[in-house]
Amino acid sequence: MPPPRDHVEPPSDAGDGPIEAGAFSPWLREVQVAIRDRGEARVPCGTCTACCTSSQFVHIGPDETATLSRIPRALRFPAPGLPRGHVLLGYDERGHCPMLVDGACSIYDDRPRTCRTYDCRVFPAAGLDVDDDAKRGIADRARRWRFEHPAARDRVEHEAVQAAARFLRDDPALRAEGLVPRVSTQLAVLAIEVHEAFLPAAGDGETPGPELDPEVVRAAVRRLAVPPSGG
Repeated sequence: MPPPRDHVEPPSDAGDGPIEAGAFSPWLREVQVAIRDRGEARVPCGTCTACCTSSQFVHIGPDETATLSRIPRALRFPAPGLPRGHVLLGYDERGHCPMLVDGACSIYDDRPRTCRTYDCRVFPAAGLDVDDDAKRGIADRARRWRFEHPAARDRVEHEAVQAAARFLRDDPALRAEGLVPRVSTQLAVLAIEVHEAFLPAAGDGETPGPELDPEVVRAAVRRLAVPPSGG
């Protein structure tokens, strides 16, 4: 029996060609669950370790006791701007996570929540580039992902997420309030969270919806209170 249309096989990582990211709408549902800490991202990484080797600071919450028990204290430091107990795991002189050993995560079963929910497909979903030269590996990977649009809904939702990202990036009111994330990862995640305001009313890709009310989007962003900086 062939796999379902939204099934994605782990890529071979050979060459520099496109990589199948899956059907957009099923992916969108899954990544929303991960963003809201209700599940894990299911990323077909294959042998890719770009997110482990791109000078990333990894946030670990105080409730992640199993993770904290696996990471030496010398590798953890307080997370700026967060309550006591929140820490960051840094990286070595090569930009590699110190938990990456022989090309694999040495604490995979107890890896941080940040790692469990990270999905570099958010960049092509939102039409954004990775904005950090140190994260070139992630940028290369993100550039290769290709979403499928087997149903009209897939394309409509993909366009809505990209429209949301453009609005968030360019809206003068949000910029004046300091609510526009400077980091493209956060901007992509925020676009996913507010994209429904950019959907046609019928959601079928044919019936036009009402004109966008910018204040509805701004109010949603204020409720989410996403900080404008971070990793």
